[in-house]
Amino acid sequence: MIILVINCGSSSIKYQLLDMKSDDVYDIMAKGIVEKIGLPEGILTHKPTGKKNLVKELPIPYHNVGMKLVLDALVDPEYGVLKSFDDIEAVGHRIVQGADFFPGSCLVDDEVLRKIEICCDFAPLHNPAHLLGIHAMTAVLPGVPQVVVFDTAFHQTMPDYAYMYALPYEYYTKYHVRRYGAHGTSHNYVSREGARFCGLDINNSKIITCHIGNGSSVSAILNGKCIDTSMGFTPLEGMIMGTRCGNVDCNVIPYIMKKEHLTPDEMTTIMNKKSGFLGLSGTSSDCRDMDEAANAGNPRAKLVLKKLTYDIIKLIGSYVAALNGVDLIVFTAGIGEHNSRLRRRVCENLSYLGVKIDYEANMAFGDETLLSTPDSKVKVALIPTEEELMIARDTMHIVAAMDE
Repeated sequence: MIILVINCGSSSIKYQLLDMKSDDVYDIMAKGIVEKIGLPEGILTHKPTGKKNLVKELPIPYHNVGMKLVLDALVDPEYGVLKSFDDIEAVGHRIVQGADFFPGSCLVDDEVLRKIEICCDFAPLHNPAHLLGIHAMTAVLPGVPQVVVFDTAFHQTMPDYAYMYALPYEYYTKYHVRRYGAHGTSHNYVSREGARFCGLDINNSKIITCHIGNGSSVSAILNGKCIDTSMGFTPLEGMIMGTRCGNVDCNVIPYIMKKEHLTPDEMTTIMNKKSGFLGLSGTSSDCRDMDEAANAGNPRAKLVLKKLTYDIIKLIGSYVAALNGVDLIVFTAGIGEHNSRLRRRVCENLSYLGVKIDYEANMAFGDETLLSTPDSKVKVALIPTEEELMIARDTMHIVAAMDE
């Protein structure tokens, strides 16, 4: 089954075209990423199997512009891998927020779209982008089944004392206000793959997964099930991110609104799109730019990187307490997989746990790697996330069940 997987993030579109024979037997026909959406210079990197890569640098102001670049690349006479869109048998989408409407993956229909749209309030940077991806696919492939896979589903195993806020209970019953988390597809994959890679039994394990990218979250996973995660009602909660502020004193929000005469929507935009790396540095939301600026001596870029490191260290520490120990710490996603300095600084501050990092191994760049030394009391690993494969598997099973 030829499946196109679309993974729309807050500032990127990752995609893979896979020919799925079974869960573990498949061919990747093409993959790629659209990066820096909304920044002055966007990038499309298209990697067709057996052909030379295509790289385009151009402004990509919105996700729908990026989606058109992806579709054009797949059927490009020189760089494409499809004769036409008719070859695509199913489309799978990553959806950040499904609230408590969706305990698992499902086929797209009008009711599913309606509930995803309701959840836009819970994930204002993501769900609207996901809907754009679904509608774009519907327009191009009107008869092709589409499946949605929810990041929130993996976190449904959190206990109530972890997901509830200490607000009047009626806000939970009336408005679904609770913690949902995000990046669940990634946390699920890397915890299981990390356990396999390090020789652990996932059903008897304590694992902390650090998904560090433009959006970032850390999860505590006990025996394969999530018991806590750093994102909350929306992907805004938790640590510093590309354009998101992470945790702040709630009273800061009305204080700034009164001082600046801001509406709720304007304040939401500031917290989600003008804060984080961008807000503190004043220059960019991209960690690569922060590294470059910090190396050039920019004090605010250095502040961003120090806060990012500190936030990760605090979250890991809190989850060690929640798990009553830890067997494995996993780094994944764009920054987690590619920033060796960040990993080193985090691990050096975990010496109290008996973490010992292998400095040579830590220079790895995006490959499955054991980062800890043989005598480290806690294993540390770099595990590239494969959200697209997880989405393709669910899509294959759900679409195949339609014919049974």
